[in-house]
This record gives sequence, C-alpha cells and structure tokens, in this order.
Amino acid sequence: QITTLINHKDKPKRSDKTLQAIQRVGQAVSLAVGRFVTVGEAIANENHELKEEMSLACIEARRAGETIAKLTDVTSLDHPESDSHITIFTDKTAVVKAARLLLSSVTKVLVLADRIVIKQIITSRNKVLATMEQLEKVISFQEFVQIFSQFGNEMVEFAHLTGDRQNDLKDEKKKARMAASRAVLEKCTMMLLTASKTCLRHPDCESARINKEGVFHRMRVALEQVIEIVTDSRPNGDSEMSPISIYSGIREFKSKVEALRENLYFLSKENLSTMLEVVLEHTEDFTDSAYTSHEHRERILELSKQAKMELEQLVSVWMQAQNQKTKDVMEDLEVAILKTCQCMNELKREVHSAATSLAADLLKYHTDHMVLKALKITGVEGNLEAVAEYTCKLSEQKEQLVELCRLLRHVSGTEPLEITCIHAEETFQVTGPQIISAAETLALHPSSKIAKENLEVFCEAWESQLSDMSMLLREINDVFEGRRGEKRVYLSLPRPGKHNANLKALKPVKLDTEEQAKIAKLGLELHLLTSDVDSETEKWEDQENEVVQHGQGMSSMAYSMYLFTRGEGLLKTTQDLFHQAEIFATEGTKLASALPAFSAQVHDDDKPLLLFEAEKLISMCRQLQITAKASVQGKSATFTKVDACILKTRDVMTLLCQLLALCCRLLRKSKSGNGCLKPAPPWREDNIRTGTNAHNPERRAETFGVKTLENHVTNMTFLESK
Repeated sequence: QITTLINHKDKPKRSDKTLQAIQRVGQAVSLAVGRFVTVGEAIANENHELKEEMSLACIEARRAGETIAKLTDVTSLDHPESDSHITIFTDKTAVVKAARLLLSSVTKVLVLADRIVIKQIITSRNKVLATMEQLEKVISFQEFVQIFSQFGNEMVEFAHLTGDRQNDLKDEKKKARMAASRAVLEKCTMMLLTASKTCLRHPDCESARINKEGVFHRMRVALEQVIEIVTDSRPNGDSEMSPISIYSGIREFKSKVEALRENLYFLSKENLSTMLEVVLEHTEDFTDSAYTSHEHRERILELSKQAKMELEQLVSVWMQAQNQKTKDVMEDLEVAILKTCQCMNELKREVHSAATSLAADLLKYHTDHMVLKALKITGVEGNLEAVAEYTCKLSEQKEQLVELCRLLRHVSGTEPLEITCIHAEETFQVTGPQIISAAETLALHPSSKIAKENLEVFCEAWESQLSDMSMLLREINDVFEGRRGEKRVYLSLPRPGKHNANLKALKPVKLDTEEQAKIAKLGLELHLLTSDVDSETEKWEDQENEVVQHGQGMSSMAYSMYLFTRGEGLLKTTQDLFHQAEIFATEGTKLASALPAFSAQVHDDDKPLLLFEAEKLISMCRQLQITAKASVQGKSATFTKVDACILKTRDVMTLLCQLLALCCRLLRKSKSGNGCLKPAPPWREDNIRTGTNAHNPERRAETFGVKTLENHVTNMTFLESK
C-alpha cells in the first residue's frame, strides 16, 4: 500500500475515482497500522522491561499512519493545489518522510517483539534447568513425583514456545538443528523418568547412577543447543564449523571449474588443486572404512587418481588459454572442463552407491534387534557374563552405525539432511552406552520391574533411531535421484511435453505481492485443513491402507499449494499450481474409487452413506480438474483462476477431513472395538514427506511431543501407586 502511494504519478487531471482510490489506500494503511500498534501496545504492557521502548515505537508508528491518512484525505478538495491543506499532491516528500518513519518504527516494534519471544524461551529453559537440578538431587519417591509433575508442565510450556519458534525460522539448516535438539528432549523425557525411578529404587547401584547422569547431561546439552539457535550465538564466541561433505566439496569444485568458461583469471590453479585435494581427502573416509566393499574401495581409488589426471590436463589447457585464446585452444578447454566434471560426477555416484548399499545392508541385518532381545533376556536372568558378552556385540553394532552415519553425511545432498545424519550419529554414540548401563543394572537386580522398564525405554529409543535411519536413507536417495527438493513437499511439477499439450504454449506467470496478499487468507485455511487431515490419518493403525495413503498424498499436495500462496515452495508459477491442482484432483478421484472396496469392511447399513460421500468427492474433484484445465488469457483472468483452484481445493480438503473421520469411525464400529485407532503418536520431528505420503517438518514442528509430555504429567498417579 505504501509503495502504491510513493509510486503514484502526478497528473494534471485527477478524476474522482483516482481521488477516492488514493484516500482508500491512505485509510487502509492507517487502519492496518492501528491494528498492528494495538498488538504492540498489549505486548508492551505485559513486558515492563521493554515497555518504554516498545511504547515509543508504537507511538511513532501510529503518528506516521495518521500522517499518511491526512496527506491522502483529498476527496473533499476540488482543487487541492489551491487549497492551504497539504496533501500528497502538494507535498509528496511529506508522504515519503511519513512512510520512512512508519517502516522504521514498525521494524523497531518487530525487533522488540522478537527480543521478548527470545527472552520467554530463555526464561522457560531456565525454569526447566532449575527443576532438573531438583530432580537430580531428590532422594524421596514422593518428592520426585511432585517435582516431576512440575517439570512436565514446564516442558510443555517450553515445547509450545520452541515449536512456534521453529516454524518461524527461515534458515533450513537452523530449522533442522532445532528439530534435532527438540527430538532429543522428547526421547529423553521418558528416559529421565525411568532412569530416575531406577536410581531411587536402587540408590547404591553404580550403573543406575551412570545411566541417570547420562540422560541429564544429554538433556542439558539439547537445551543449550536450542538457546544457541534461538539467540544465534555460540559458546565462547566460537563460530559454527560443520565439517565439509564430499557432495558439497564436489559441488563447489565443479562450479569453479565451469566458471572458467566465463573468466580465465578469477582464481589460481593452486586454489583449484587445493579444492580437489580436500574432496579426495574426504574420500579416504570410504577407502579407510572397514565396512566399504572391496569393489567400491577400488573404484573410488581409481576415480580419485583419474580426477587428478583430468585436473592436470585442465590446468595445462587453462594456462595455454590465458596466453592465446584461439578457437582450437578454447575447444580443448571446453573438452577438459567437461571431462573433469564428468569424472567428479562419477566419483559422486560411486561414493553414493558405497554409502547407500552399506546402509541398506546394515539396516536389513539389524532389523531383528537380536542383540537387544538377548540383553533383555540375560538381564532378567541375572546372567552378568552373558550380559557382558552381548554388550560387546552392541558396542560393535554401535560403531558400525556411527561409521554409517558419517558416510551418509558425505552423500546426503542437502544441509538439513547432513544435520539429520550428525544427529543420528550422536544418538547412536550416546544411546549405546546407556543401554549397556541399563542392562547391567537389570542383571544386578533381575527381579526389579523398574530396571526392566528402564532397559525397555532405552532399547525402544535405539529401535526408533534405526527406523529413522531407514527414512533418512529414502530421503537421501530421493535427493540423489532428483525426486525431491529441500522443501520436502509432494513433487508433481509439470514436465515439458507431458501431461498437457498446451503447456508449451502457456507463458508461466508469477503472482505479484498484492495478489499473494489476496489469496493469503485462503492459503491459511488450506494450511489448517492439511493439519486436520494429517490428524485424521494419524489415527489409523493401518498406515498402508489405500484410503489413508491417498489422503496423505492429497494433504501433501494441498500443503505445497499453501506454500505457493506465501510465495514459497516448489510451485514457482501459476502453471505449476494449476498442474498441481490437476494431480490433486486425480488423487481425490482415486481415493473415491477406493471407497466401494473399503465399504465391504463396514456394516451394510453404513454403506449408502459412505458411497454418497464418495460421489460428492468425485463431483468436486471433477469440478476442480475442469477449473485447472481451463485456458485463460491475461493477468486478471489468471489470478481469478488461481483463486478458484485454491478455493475448490479447500472445499475438497474439507470434505476429505470429514470422509477420513467417517471411514475410521465406521471401521471401528464394524470391528466392535478391536481397534483401527491407535493412540496419539509420540514426538516426531523428522516425519519427512517422501513421495506422496511424507510429512513436512515445518508442519510437524508444533507437535514437539506436547501430548507425550502431558501424558507423563497426568500419569503421575502411577508413580505414587508404585
């Protein structure tokens, strides 16, 4: 709105329509500022330490908004230039000045509000730490129950605050780090409960004490990491230095090599050689690993040697080209660039194959969890010798998995996935010794139910991380094969020459800021509906059910359309959106087609209702497809089509949410309580969307296991009964 005013062109003749439009814009700005300032003032009243600064910024913003409203109050003036009243026409610099003051004061309010949010998170963290100290020192079971109840409530508050903050983070790397830290807090909450109970039951047991101390330490580290991300700081002023991966090294090296086509002098041959040496040094992680196959090791060594030779040839031609830019020399340079890049691509492919094939083999080998099962059995038997034997095997397994995480990090392809690999490595490093100490405690006290429960909790954490590794492996393969991007949403972008014969003839259009603002409300409704649909699908025990899978796919696509309304995500143009709407409608039709078969599982009385809803869904999806395929010309018509597609998608999602709930309810009814429903899922930060049924981490952030924590708090009576 401000930009519209500033860019307004002075014309000798001004129609009533123009004058009214200018006044409306000025009033809109003033009203918007008023609403904004009201919120700012409310925040100021609740936070006395920043009240003065915030209040001043709000006063400045309100004053600037009112000034803009006065300067645009031009409708009553037949001849504004002859009137003593100053307007936008007589003094445009006044509008510019007011606009600058407004933007400055609004920015100040936002910065102060952000400081308050950060302070809230730090205060919440401090409360959690203080309560943790009390929990660590407690010696009475009754006192522990009371303090842990308080701790649970404080963790719920911390969960909400950090969940909102994670959603607000723009940096994908920080978002991934936050997700990893919060995942640690989720898993450690239950560990802290059982480890503390075990220590209270067996106060003289050294292994129980070590087990408990490990949990407390890990929670403190995770809390500190959250604060580092929130405040954008590092302890002792250290800068964040994550080790370079082979993928990122190859990517940077290739970009420099290809840049030689444009500029022969922008870097030295020594710099290029150093970059290659760094990449080849990292390949030693593969060639030195005991888990890399002989074939992969030989091939990586061979490609490393070839890369050096190709670079030598490239440098030779490059130096020659600097002296004489003849056609033959430049052609030789192009050939050398292509051969060098091809060699690096082959090296990248080989290390990817080495890491992912090892991962597939190891994960398959460890799916039976034989070592964990053996530890539980021998622990209950009190067989210390057998426990010692199996803890050695678990340590070997841990080393294998840690090595695997390091190799996968090299080929992860994106920074968020690199961080996920690092998080997985740390989890195996820490959880392995904790399982060992828990197993030793059980072996020393084989009749202890709480020691047995404690071992179960740590084993579950290990199994959960192994399950997450399978998901991570799929993600890494998807990135390598180009099936997904960093936003982790459903990918169904149009391909030239496919899907629609008119695609080539249509010019892709991007929405401008004003148009995006208009569809923002619809987009928000779509976002809320995707959350509702996801909640419904999570209630199903059979996640492989065809109805559930189609529902998850539709939710994922609707989420990518929501991102489009914000100018984010992988749908970059309106044509991308229209194609996505077509695919969404097709998926909805598939779901409706699956309902007749599904109805065979429900009572005969309920079938008509289900089939009636299926017909409604087919009709709505058909309408959406017609709208998405309709040909339009011009910016206005294109925007109208965008609005219609999102509106119809919203309506389909509303029906889908009702339909999923109905299906699950009918299935539960037909099974007479045998259960198609499962309890609310635990904290999961890495439910990443893969294919059609993945989940976007941005949207999972708010869950942060709040329900899990609240369950801990409400179930405290169990502790008292023990």
